Order: sequence, then structure tokens, then C-alpha cells
Amino acid sequence: MKKFLFILLFVTFQVSISQEKKPFSIGETLSFYSEILQEDRVLNIYLPNGYENSSKQYPVIYLLDGSTDEDFIHIAGLVQFGSFSWINMIPETIVVGIANVDRKKDFTYPSTDKGYVKKYPMTGHSENFIQFLEVEVQPYIEKSYNVTEEKTLIGQSLGGLLATEILFKKPDIFNNYIIVSPSLWYDYESLLKMTPKDYTSEKKIFIAVGEEGEIMKRIANELYLKLKKINNHHTQLYFNFLEEQDHGNVLHLAVYEAFEKMFSVKK
Repeated sequence: MKKFLFILLFVTFQVSISQEKKPFSIGETLSFYSEILQEDRVLNIYLPNGYENSSKQYPVIYLLDGSTDEDFIHIAGLVQFGSFSWINMIPETIVVGIANVDRKKDFTYPSTDKGYVKKYPMTGHSENFIQFLEVEVQPYIEKSYNVTEEKTLIGQSLGGLLATEILFKKPDIFNNYIIVSPSLWYDYESLLKMTPKDYTSEKKIFIAVGEEGEIMKRIANELYLKLKKINNHHTQLYFNFLEEQDHGNVLHLAVYEAFEKMFSVKK
């Protein structure tokens, strides 16, 4: 009899659990056709807790490599954790993950390295992608969501190369830059030889690299020193070498430390 009652209760519990299932969501996914890129694109958007019932305006983080199977989920998680009132590491923030189609195409400018171009013939279209961010993505977000003027860009590897290119060529598209393990070896390190465009708006720039080989460490440090040399009172500049991390796992800890240094409110 006891065995029968146990089975009955177990079945009842299972039915009850199944009846309470509902989808879990941390935001929205937007699919649209880009006139600039001439292709369908996807944005993954994390909204802070209580966004729907709030009249607040929120800063925005734009995340390269922002597909759900890339960096969107764990970076959105860091933002949620960091914005808890008892943590106070970052203000409540909207995260816009730009899902990839072809990152080698979108994140690189034209190269003079014939061997690389032969191997990856679709490279060299970052100018279009930057225009896509500036003309299509940002205006849509600003029109559709309650946002402030504060915009941060996060990019790693080739994404870090693109973030550096934007910082050097069109710095005022974003207020803040988190550049992790940038692939500045691309095109014989030509971007490092470029003179960055001047800007007058306030900037926070965080550069990080892990234990990823001498070339990656050197070029990340050279980027920091280049920016430090031309630094002015408009810029807060940070550099971090994460010796326990490699190219595969450096982003998460780097972004965590960037949030602490760039946005944390001391209690």
C-alpha cells in the first residue's frame, strides 16, 4: 500500500511539474535584412530585470561575436550579476549581441598579405560592417529601447581588431571600448602603425591579453603604450595581463575586470 501511495504521489508530482513549465527568456532576438550588408542579420538583446515596467533609461553594451552559441549568454550573465545592488559593479545595462555571419569578412579591413587573402578571399569588408553598426544597428536600438547615450563596445580576437579599428578611425561611435586579445598581427600589424583620429568626448578604454604567445602579448602591450602616449584628460586607459588565461578563456575574466575598473561604484 505504501509503495502504491509513493508511486501515486510521484506521478502526481511529475504531472504537476509538467503543467508548470513555461519558456525562460532573458531578452529578445531580432532578425532583419541589412541594406548595407545585403544579408539577413540577427541581434540578441538582453534586457535588465524589470525593464518592461520601468521608465528608466539604460546604457548599452554592443557585443561582437554576439551569437547565442558564442559570447552573448555569458557576457549577459556578467552584466546581470554585476548590476545586482549588492555587487554594484556595473549599472543596469542593455546588451546587444551582434550575431556572426562571417567574422573574417566583417571584422577585417583590406590586407596586403597576399597569402592570407588567398586563404581567406572574403576578408576585408570591415568598412561596411562599421557602417552597419553606425547607420542601422545603433539607430534601431536608440529608437526601440529606453537608452542613454552611453555606448560600450566589446570585441575579442578579430573582434578586438575591429574594435581597435573603430577606436582609431571613428572613435566617437562608442564611448567605451573593451578590447581583448586583439588580432593586431593582421596585415603585418598595419593598424598599429596608424595614427588614431583625435576625439574630444570622454572615453574609457580597457585592453587585456592572456598567456597567448609572445606576438599576442607584444601587440596588445604596444596598443596600450600607443594609446598611453597620445592619452589626454578625456581618456581613462587600463591594461591587464591575465597570465592564467589563454586565448580560449580570457574574455570572461577580462570583461569582469573591465567592468570593475571602468564602471564599479565604490561602496
